Amino acid sequence: MTRALVARGITVAYGLRPVLDDLDVTASPGERLGVVGENGVGKSTLLRVLAGIQVPDHGTVTRPAHVTYLGQVPDLPHDGTVRDAIDGALADFRTLEQEMRTLEAAMSDGDAEALESYGDVLDEYDRRDGWSADARAARAIAGLGLADLADERPLMTLSGGQRSRLALALALVTSADLMLLDEPTNHLDDAAVDYLERALKEQHGAVVVVSHDRAFLDAACTAVLDLDPTLHLAADGTPSTGPARYTGDYSAYLDAKASARVRWVQARDAWDEAYDEAKATLTGGSRQIGHGYRTPRDNDKFIGHFLGERKDAAVSRRVRDAENRLARLEKNVVPPPPEQRAFAGLASATPSDGVLVSVRDVEVRGRLRIEALDVTAETRLLVVGPNGAGKSTLLGVLAGAIEPDEGAVRRQRRLRVGYLPQEDRYADPSASALAVFADGHEGPAEERRDALRRTGLLHPRDLDKPVGDLSVGQQRRLSLARVVSDSPQLLLMDEPTNHLSVALVEELQDALVTSKVPVVLVTHDRWWRRRWDGATLALNPT
Repeated sequence: MTRALVARGITVAYGLRPVLDDLDVTASPGERLGVVGENGVGKSTLLRVLAGIQVPDHGTVTRPAHVTYLGQVPDLPHDGTVRDAIDGALADFRTLEQEMRTLEAAMSDGDAEALESYGDVLDEYDRRDGWSADARAARAIAGLGLADLADERPLMTLSGGQRSRLALALALVTSADLMLLDEPTNHLDDAAVDYLERALKEQHGAVVVVSHDRAFLDAACTAVLDLDPTLHLAADGTPSTGPARYTGDYSAYLDAKASARVRWVQARDAWDEAYDEAKATLTGGSRQIGHGYRTPRDNDKFIGHFLGERKDAAVSRRVRDAENRLARLEKNVVPPPPEQRAFAGLASATPSDGVLVSVRDVEVRGRLRIEALDVTAETRLLVVGPNGAGKSTLLGVLAGAIEPDEGAVRRQRRLRVGYLPQEDRYADPSASALAVFADGHEGPAEERRDALRRTGLLHPRDLDKPVGDLSVGQQRRLSLARVVSDSPQLLLMDEPTNHLSVALVEELQDALVTSKVPVVLVTHDRWWRRRWDGATLALNPT
């Protein structure tokens, strides 16, 4: 019986839009494969196909017998109690235990054939650690922050976050040969994520997990599958398109991508040099053939003619060789590496001098109290604190979106503030993405269309869609485009990583590091917080 996952040639399309195209995926017992990629590239679709929930248009999947799948929406019944849900998760172990009791009784009655069957059932029970299943269930429930959840609690009374955490805890208990998890760190605090990371490392089976949590990917995964359909440098050193698999954790994935980009730049430089050299040979050789010889005297006409023919022949050979080289180069073009252009506007933005925003003795009742804060051109401030401490409220006050009940907030005149609130809300959901982007700006609509296109944050086909029809990821991208395209002199960013792919978050983080624009940041992203190079302001609940 196989315990490995082997998927070959997986192809899925929704209508005319291909999502997965001839994709191969493998995962062996003990391997933890992290799947990353932009919204819409098929991450969740891939998990459903691997689980056997969705049939691909083409391709085959060989999976182990025991598979646990946990989607972003927990598959828990609404009826019953917490105890019922736990018993359901442990049903396989209960079945194996009952089989062992039945076979033990048969053996005691002298049934010799029952001994071999008993050995098989016992091996399966041992392999999946059925002896500790109940203890592991209690440990997982406590580890994910549900220790105070009573067994008799009706499932219908649980919050969405509690349902998600309970479903995740029960998935961890199954000891499946293949575990498929879709964004499991949603609704988890830092302590719960730490527990999840440890629990996954203890899994004996293969794990395939879709996640945007970079710190989690770094701690839990042994390989990364990048589904983004962008150009990358393949293992043979040539540019390629489509998914790429990287061995190691998230840090190793970033290192491998950086090294590949360096090799790609070198390959492009070498191609440019060879192309220019071949073109120069063609241009120079064409001028040389039949030219450049003095008029021979009567007594050396034969020698001059002979030498001229030999020189013309040599030049002709060089020209033919150059033509062949040029043909090969044009057939095997090394394209330039893709540019990171989404946040290019931040590189040229210049902050204003002096104090940009001054806060004194400000209070928003029940939400925020702060005595003094000056935001200057040099400010790089990470705002931290528990839920309810007023982090989002502070950014709203700095932006002028929230008026304090007490205190004073002074801003420089004509200060251009790029404010990204935590939630993307639009007054008119029927307005097009382009209209929302251009709102408040004068000038031809085509100029704004070109400006939005240049960011690359929205596909051209989505520019005229109603903003209400965009996915949450697309709406976040549109909000980011509005913030970074207007040469902001101050950035106020509240959870900017929400609903973004890891690649785009890396690009945004790099842009903020290299930009001179001051920034005040609120983020739950542990990877970013751990690498923050600026000051930190800790808020406490009022």
